[in-house]
Amino acid sequence: MKKLFFLSIFFCVVVVNAQNWQKSFADAQALSKKNNQPIVLVFAGSDWCAPCIKLDRDIWQSEEFKKYAEKHYVLYKADFPRRKTNKLAPELENQHKILADKYNAKGYFPLIVVLNDKGENLGETGYKKVSPNEYISVLNEFLD
Repeated sequence: MKKLFFLSIFFCVVVVNAQNWQKSFADAQALSKKNNQPIVLVFAGSDWCAPCIKLDRDIWQSEEFKKYAEKHYVLYKADFPRRKTNKLAPELENQHKILADKYNAKGYFPLIVVLNDKGENLGETGYKKVSPNEYISVLNEFLD
């Protein structure tokens, strides 16, 4: 009974703290069009790229960014893990490769691309050692 209680508490905490990263780029585009919000497309190497990991920990997981993004952005992460244990499904891996060919031809990691609802590149940035609010300002500069 105790295990069930703690498991349910854990699940609630995870759901409350989870960000709304879209499961597919098609979902991100549809939501972007529906809500008239830009897409923040993140190219990351979640298990090997130190700046990607720092960006995730310091910006994406921060309460300031989560609260702001929920109302202003559509989020999609194109992850390129290297460890076998983190291997993506083949269709997702292929989707990320197609996105990289289009938006990240030089293969920079991390690369954050801000797109409009038509998939047009409004601006790009990478890792910056700034506060979440300062990072939001950097992203919003592309929207003017």
